[in-house]
Amino acid sequence: MKVEVIGPGMDRASGDSAANVAAVASLDEPTRRRIYDHLRAHAVPVSRDDVADALGVPRRTAAFHLDRLAEQGLLGVSFGRRSGRSGPGAGRPAKLYQRSTREVSVSLPSRHYDLAGTLLAGAFAEAQESGEPPREVLARRAGDLGRALASQRSGENDTGVLMVLLEDHGYEPQVEGDDIVLHNCPFHVMAQEQTELVCGMNLHLLEGVLDGLGTRGVHACLDPLPSRCCVRLSLRQLR
Repeated sequence: MKVEVIGPGMDRASGDSAANVAAVASLDEPTRRRIYDHLRAHAVPVSRDDVADALGVPRRTAAFHLDRLAEQGLLGVSFGRRSGRSGPGAGRPAKLYQRSTREVSVSLPSRHYDLAGTLLAGAFAEAQESGEPPREVLARRAGDLGRALASQRSGENDTGVLMVLLEDHGYEPQVEGDDIVLHNCPFHVMAQEQTELVCGMNLHLLEGVLDGLGTRGVHACLDPLPSRCCVRLSLRQLR
């Protein structure tokens, strides 16, 4: 299942999953969804009165739902005088609303196609400019991204930190014997269509994570099965 509320410009990876669920759930209320759809069709900020008049709802109702949408980050708020006048006698600025740049995505199970797309597009562009083989560029960029994902946890060399990081990025890790088995592939559809390319990218990404966390002797290897991620991690040297 996938539900998205999209506004341009914000990296979806920056959104907290619980906050994303709350934002999407807030649109289940019919009037609130009508208001959001109304603002989506307008390129300029609108006022509470504009919304109330356009949708035929009381101004207080419009204000309530507009503010709830703003609290969820789905609308941006500004203030301005609609008359265009300024100075004494121009009146108080009106509270104006516009669809925000926040992007919200809720996927079950978790998918991160935006991350894969960013890696692939960046590798393609760099390879065109440098003349390097695209797969080599992709491998390097995936490793760099893995180290970046782990950078805030660097030096904390234990299973728990690694498990949390993997869980945060949708891998659904479980310790099974001497391995961490990743029961979800964040790039599932892409891996089904371009298995060698995407699984290789994923392997280098997770190797970068291990390197960024400062783990020693932990081995990431390709071990694909239809029901799980293509990468398996050995814990023999982690404990």
